[in-house]
Amino acid sequence: MRTAGRLLAAVLAELRAMVTPGATTLDLDAEAERRIREAGAVPAFKNYRGFPFTLCTSVNDHVIHGFPSATPLKSGDILSIDVGLRYDGYYSDSATTVPVGPISDAAATLLRVTEASLYLGIEQARAGLRVGDIGHAVQAHVERHGFSVVREFVGHGVGVALHEELQVPNYGKPGRGTRLAPGMVFAIEPMVNMGKPAVKVLSDGWTAATKDGSLSAHYEHTIAVTEAGPLILTVVDDEAASRYLT
Repeated sequence: MRTAGRLLAAVLAELRAMVTPGATTLDLDAEAERRIREAGAVPAFKNYRGFPFTLCTSVNDHVIHGFPSATPLKSGDILSIDVGLRYDGYYSDSATTVPVGPISDAAATLLRVTEASLYLGIEQARAGLRVGDIGHAVQAHVERHGFSVVREFVGHGVGVALHEELQVPNYGKPGRGTRLAPGMVFAIEPMVNMGKPAVKVLSDGWTAATKDGSLSAHYEHTIAVTEAGPLILTVVDDEAASRYLT
């Protein structure tokens, strides 16, 4: 899973570098599939329950599961990219939100707060703590800054299947829920709205968007619970992981 995670991290870094005004998410999708298959892996999302693309690309008020399109990205947009792959029988799953050119101060704050909430949640992924400790850490940070956490979609176990048991909500009460133990592997993925938390699914049957039209950001890592603490699997190397965790 570490190999699968590092491969995915490299692909996501390449995609981030491609995000510029005028680029299309359909081009990003094609490049992601090419890169994943070239590495001997398989896109995890493509044909999963009928999803037709390698990437989920969600722009501005789209929260998750957006379809790649030929519409050019514009300066000031924010783009959430969610991608997964299977390598040697094991899955990895990761997401990031990328500014397209210069963005507003409010949008930049949304991205910073959402990403920080992910790492605060990861800090709680320790043996002996509980799932509610993760969700509480995410929720408290997000709401402290005046944003809201999406409730309908949550993190999940990852392993020999893309979605396994153990749901990991981005909200909760400390000391509640499943007790964490070494060997558990799951994705933590805050989805944070600038406005209210409610979402709606659009006519394509997949894309979830904010009901109030506010911007939304999404960050995700696959992590493992170890005796020594949380281990981020979807980073390029151990040094990258250590920069985010105490």
